[in-house]
Amino acid sequence: MGKVECEIMGMSTNPSSAGAYALLLKEVFGNRRLPIIIGQSEAQAIALELEGIKPPRPLSHDLMKNIIDNLGGTLLQIFINELRENTYYAQLVIDLSTLTIEIDARPSDAIALAIRAHAPIYVADSVMDSASFIPATEQNPFMNEGEESVPGESEPIKTKEAKIASLQEKLRTALENEDYERAAVLRDEIKKMSMSN
Repeated sequence: MGKVECEIMGMSTNPSSAGAYALLLKEVFGNRRLPIIIGQSEAQAIALELEGIKPPRPLSHDLMKNIIDNLGGTLLQIFINELRENTYYAQLVIDLSTLTIEIDARPSDAIALAIRAHAPIYVADSVMDSASFIPATEQNPFMNEGEESVPGESEPIKTKEAKIASLQEKLRTALENEDYERAAVLRDEIKKMSMSN
């Protein structure tokens, strides 16, 4: 399975969902962005580390890093390996000198741990292909004004999955533009289509 190295580009509040934040990843050697909606506590853990603020007592992610370190392990990377029913899945890849193990984790927890361990963040090609977007300012200059770019789509939308993918692309654009009212409407439409038979 191919993977793309990403870095944290930024984080913003999401007024349409109380307590939710939008974490934006950017591929290191490209223009694509990957938005991930995370909870308030994970957002705080990520922000504290990014800003170099050390709490008086270790947070859960500090504790996890300390456990890995004290066992003689190294967090080699985190890998956001799957997107299933609008939910991201990730793995921690840990080297314990005699073996390398993979542990399932939520992407938000994995990212909070990765920045503490200075470990790279990777995203599966399949996830980037289906969930990333390119900001309008960095899209193909030969596209017509107002034309939307949906990766890998060259024919009219026919299937339910393709319609959902198109709505997800519009949702990502709305989040990038901080148009949270539109994002909330699109999110509700995606949920409705996902639950219908």
